[in-house]
Amino acid sequence: MNNNVWQALMYSAIAGLSTGIGSLIALFAKKTNKTFLSVSLGFSAGVMIYVSFAELLKNSEEMLAESFGQVKGTVFSVVSLFCGIVAVMLIESLLPESKKELSADDCDEEKKRRRLLRSGVFTALTIAVHNLPEGLATFVSALNDPKLAVPVVAAVAIHNIPEGIAVSTPVFFATGSRAKAFWYSFLSGLAEPLGAVIGYLLLLPILNETVFGVLYGAVAGIMLYIALAELLPSANEQSSEKLAVNIGLVAGMLVMAVSLILFL
Repeated sequence: MNNNVWQALMYSAIAGLSTGIGSLIALFAKKTNKTFLSVSLGFSAGVMIYVSFAELLKNSEEMLAESFGQVKGTVFSVVSLFCGIVAVMLIESLLPESKKELSADDCDEEKKRRRLLRSGVFTALTIAVHNLPEGLATFVSALNDPKLAVPVVAAVAIHNIPEGIAVSTPVFFATGSRAKAFWYSFLSGLAEPLGAVIGYLLLLPILNETVFGVLYGAVAGIMLYIALAELLPSANEQSSEKLAVNIGLVAGMLVMAVSLILFL
């Protein structure tokens, strides 16, 4: 591979592994601070909801409109969104925890812990899926013009930091393990350079606007489901202070809004 390819792969790795910066939040959190946990989970939900509507679904509609026209493109984008929701619901139904209810002997804290762990795992998988096309996009931009790619990589890295928080916080509070919290988050970020490698080796010749549009729409649906069905219920369970959850939710949206503006 030539120098430009290696440089593009390095840029994708830097952008993706910045989730590890966000995951370091688990190293400083106090496991007994339920308000912090509620704010963090609300923050994570805000990140996902804003990204789903302001970036992923918007990009999906634009890409599919290029292929099928405005009306059909919007319809296919919405269908992709709901396909993503159905897909994650099916995955959830296959998990052992979702097949059966907890026994009567299980306490409320155990229920909360198991929901948190499920939220963290789902979030890690969702972010990993989201990072695959993002890694490919970063790779392609860096391959075409390394100098122009620098601000793009910086913006991606900035908005990957709260994604790291979204994974690490619930995993830490569910397991009590800072190491697990860090590695779940860090490994989800590895999907970004993996997307770059897959793109270089296999997918680049066949990827087009239509494929990207469908993929972005599906990931938006997955993120919305995780935020609404997993993260926000967990946030409300952890603390009676609803204001804390709402502050986290709005803060997550605001941080992602700023990071996406930097992406422009």
